[in-house]
Amino acid sequence: MQTKAPRSHALVDQARSLGPTPTAVVYPCSGPALSGALEAAAAGLITPVLVGPRAQIETIASREDLDLSSCILHDVENAHDSARFAAELVRDNKVALLMKGSLHTDELMSVLISRDAGLRTDRRISHVFVMDVPAHDRLLLVTDAAVNIAPNLETKRHITQNAIDVAHALGITLPRAAVLSAVETVNPAIPSSVHAAALRDMAKVGDITGGIVDGPFAFDNAISAAAARIKGIQSPVSGNADILVMPALEAGNIFYKSLVYLSQAVAAGVVVGAKVPVILTSRADSVHSRIASAAVASLVAHSRKVG
Repeated sequence: MQTKAPRSHALVDQARSLGPTPTAVVYPCSGPALSGALEAAAAGLITPVLVGPRAQIETIASREDLDLSSCILHDVENAHDSARFAAELVRDNKVALLMKGSLHTDELMSVLISRDAGLRTDRRISHVFVMDVPAHDRLLLVTDAAVNIAPNLETKRHITQNAIDVAHALGITLPRAAVLSAVETVNPAIPSSVHAAALRDMAKVGDITGGIVDGPFAFDNAISAAAARIKGIQSPVSGNADILVMPALEAGNIFYKSLVYLSQAVAAGVVVGAKVPVILTSRADSVHSRIASAAVASLVAHSRKVG
């Protein structure tokens, strides 16, 4: 095991200690999708419930030399029906997690947000990356970099609250959320700075709870106490951020990939806001990133159960 990402390994150990979480793996009809589920199972994080065409899954397992003996397999013909069947497993309390297989993300998300699937809550669905950056002294939660393209203020309120709840599940009792922009002061010409100030005020009146929210921050003074001090910024969040709330998906996506490819960070991703967390991994993810994603989702699921 690599040693450059000790915090993400600690999350895996923490999740493993809680026992495996029953997980519907939706349409695992590629080698990476099927092996990813089995890797998480071998790590003691999930109990895989495979949902998809039996013959195709068994053919892939044989070709890739994968052992399906520990899996439950529901024979469902296509990707869309697999997603619908997985939603039924959630409603029947047979699984506590969903894991994306080889179907398109949009196809899975369309089921998550459909009213008749029964997975919606009063929250907007959003994505959180839990980043273990070797050169940084704490985990960084980055949101949203994968689901909401150009969130309005109300959606950002949900994005921020969802990230705070994920932080709680990871054991961060009072997470500090920095709402990012290109500037540290409100500029009406920069909508993200206006949103940041509004989110700060929402937290003050209890519309966002469980953490400290402040902004707008440029990235440097959110992450560096020295940069904040030079610029005269005084905030409990500046230099101490646990959560980085992104202006829009492009900024978040570029930022997290920069950390992965230039700083050897581990990115563990989870979709929250539905009735159960969703493990949403990429074919380009490392084995450890996929396992860490399962760990984060398992911790979130356990937090909901006990909460």
